[in-house]
Amino acid sequence: MADTRAIRSRKGPVAYTLRVFVIVYLAVLVIWPLFEVGKQTFAPAGAGDEGGFGAFWERLTDPSVTYAFSLTLTVAFWAVLINTLFGVGISLLLVRYQFPGRRILSVLVDLPMSVSPVVVGLALVLAYSTGKGWFGGALESIGFYVIGTTPGLIMATAFVSLPLVIREIVPVLEEIGTDAELAASSLGASGWQTFRRITLPSIKWAVVYGVVLSMARSLGEFGAVKIVSPGAEMRGETATLLIQNRYNNYEEPTAYAAAFVLVLVSVLALVVVSLIRKEDHA
Repeated sequence: MADTRAIRSRKGPVAYTLRVFVIVYLAVLVIWPLFEVGKQTFAPAGAGDEGGFGAFWERLTDPSVTYAFSLTLTVAFWAVLINTLFGVGISLLLVRYQFPGRRILSVLVDLPMSVSPVVVGLALVLAYSTGKGWFGGALESIGFYVIGTTPGLIMATAFVSLPLVIREIVPVLEEIGTDAELAASSLGASGWQTFRRITLPSIKWAVVYGVVLSMARSLGEFGAVKIVSPGAEMRGETATLLIQNRYNNYEEPTAYAAAFVLVLVSVLALVVVSLIRKEDHA
């Protein structure tokens, strides 16, 4: 702790230069572009038009916009739910068990963070499309379609956001160790009782962090859903696809309004995570 305080209080030309460099970098790359999105969101659409919150709300209540956000929330909800269940299971497997191929599994978990979402979408099409996908024909025979439907959007979104849950839980599991779990098992607790009463309370905040970050990532996913979705108005058009379509069709005020909502949700997610971490470390 003493070393940390010394680092935080360190001053000098190098420290001030780094501060200015970081602030300028973030301002040019992050703050100013997002400020422009917010500015354009509440600006009048044209000469003689009204701007402000009324115009912003009118753009958001357009039926195609409400459909896009409803579909986005549905996809994000199921993707986060799936990632939470499988994320906890994969984390326990990686930390609590030794088995051949464990390192390979750990690398595969991080793969969605390094592969372009567009590639993910293309891979899903090759695997699950009814025309040439490996599994598409079998799924079609039972009346289940993946590509061009909501299940396909959920799969694509779950793929790209999977590591966010796991990488929050794994460090906590490694830190808490196995002493309490072994003690509970020695006293006769079943595996489920040990998980519910010992493990889960210990990792609950890590799960919450992962869920919040995964939700924010899922709401803003574009590349993978662009490939697997029809992307048409009122038909597979998520919020990010709506932004692109409206912008390309010169309906920029609607695109700005939808983009502002996504930015706002992401900022709120980061604020929630920051507050939870502060309470957890207090």
